[in-house]
Amino acid sequence: MFFMGTYTPKLDDKGRLFLPAKFRDQLAEGLVVTRGQERCLTVWPMAEFVELTRRAQEAPVTVKGARDYTRFLFAGASEETPDKQGRINVTPMLREYAGLDREVVVIGVMNRIEIWDPQRWQAYSAEQEEKFSELSEEVFPGV
Repeated sequence: MFFMGTYTPKLDDKGRLFLPAKFRDQLAEGLVVTRGQERCLTVWPMAEFVELTRRAQEAPVTVKGARDYTRFLFAGASEETPDKQGRINVTPMLREYAGLDREVVVIGVMNRIEIWDPQRWQAYSAEQEEKFSELSEEVFPGV
């Protein structure tokens, strides 16, 4: 299972997001929305979040970075199941964290989905576009 593409759905007046149709089947059994890096939200299919949780549990509680990361990740997490129309609730705390209003950008990133404020996504994309070819060699040497 993997996600890809860029979509521009809207949040409704109750803070619900219409998931892109291409993603709905993969998320029908449930998902978890968390704070992500660079002030976006991350949508994890339940199986991926369970795996992330398993890996987090392996980190020693004596490591401060592991404690800090898991606190931040799990304290803001919201378990959701899409309704019949493919909508999920985005909690007020998560909307505030990511600076989301009505317009959003939803991107597929392999095993997860990210939800971005459009202006933040545009700025991030412009900044990363120049680095893309350099990162290609670093991330995938010889490709």
